[in-house]
Amino acid sequence: MSDILLKADHVTMTFFGKTTLVDRIVRRMGGRPKKRSLLAVADVSLALYRGRMLGLVGESGCGKSTLGRMIAGILSPTSGSVLLDGKPIMVGKRKVTTRIQTVFQDPFASLDARMRVGQIVAEGPIAHRRVTKAAARQFVTRWLETVGLDPSYADRYPHQFSGGQRQRIAIARALAMAPDVLVCDEPVASLDVSIQAQIINLFARLTRELNLTTLFISHDLGVIRHLCESVAVMYLGGIVESGPTADVYSKPLHPYSKALIDAVPKIGDGAATFKPIAGEIPSPLDPPSGCVFHTRCPYIVDRCRIERPVLREVTSGRWAACHRIDEISLTSKVADS
Repeated sequence: MSDILLKADHVTMTFFGKTTLVDRIVRRMGGRPKKRSLLAVADVSLALYRGRMLGLVGESGCGKSTLGRMIAGILSPTSGSVLLDGKPIMVGKRKVTTRIQTVFQDPFASLDARMRVGQIVAEGPIAHRRVTKAAARQFVTRWLETVGLDPSYADRYPHQFSGGQRQRIAIARALAMAPDVLVCDEPVASLDVSIQAQIINLFARLTRELNLTTLFISHDLGVIRHLCESVAVMYLGGIVESGPTADVYSKPLHPYSKALIDAVPKIGDGAATFKPIAGEIPSPLDPPSGCVFHTRCPYIVDRCRIERPVLREVTSGRWAACHRIDEISLTSKVADS
């Protein structure tokens, strides 16, 4: 479709373990050391629509951040490609576009402690000749004001700011490169709850005013519900469901989506209720055969243990990967948090 700005096309990311002393001893004795690999992202296709925000949710360790880093051009996929306006963003392992920028989870680690705020915001634009050194001061002032910071902060160092202020600086740094796509990797997870709402509202305003295309990665379903028009649910390296946020939250098609939504504490007339997802998430070093969710799914049948379901369009705009979509009806109470 013409309004697709960025597309991840069957991307896979496999991390291979380093050779250990035991491996070398086994090889010297004529044996074959066991190959260790971790399939972090398995054959994922995803589209970002121009000017819209897509939420990516899932439990810790499901591959959300790895997928986000491939879309941002930080990691080169083991296979598959990421296309921006139909053109690859990577040549070999080198990113060839500045039109995609990232806001990371931890603002205490993502800013260079040895640089002043003005230098941090202006470094990229100066290096890519978007602004001259002579005009950098005025340029930095504009972007600090855009994210709600006093321009006088340009002369200070990152350690002189709170977590929320540092994240605003990180957002200013990303926006200063005039990106078309913004990848936000858990950008409020490390902030105090009192500050999270401010940063969430800032993202909502900037996305609207700057017409940004955004991938917003979070484990907080309440944040995704508030910010994103559409959502993709990820489990053990793959997308299991995607669609409009309101539809997925109110009537999920995949048992994992339902379990994830139902696990959000809800406040009703009585005491708050909490329904955790049954079982443990399997190790990506040794994923289950067939459907990767079958070890925790209450709707499992023999086919689930053998055959991996394909992500398919069930209704217009609703995609899910489950063998039993047509047999079971799932309804979840939308989280109010």
